[in-house]
Amino acid sequence: MKVKKIFAYSLSTLVLFFSVIAILGIWDLVDIEFLIARMFKSLMVILAAAAVVVLIFSILDRPERDIHKGRED
Repeated sequence: MKVKKIFAYSLSTLVLFFSVIAILGIWDLVDIEFLIARMFKSLMVILAAAAVVVLIFSILDRPERDIHKGRED
């Protein structure tokens, strides 16, 4: 469960960072013509990679199940 929290906090930080840069671009404090496209592409790659890693950890961290539980032989 700790890995999921780390990914959640890191992705939230990245979203906050990209949002601040976008707001600075809206107010013309930063030249943002090419920056917005690169930010969204980077964010999509990071989110996809994080989703795959969380999926892998959720599969590997699954508790063992007894498939014969409840059957009387």
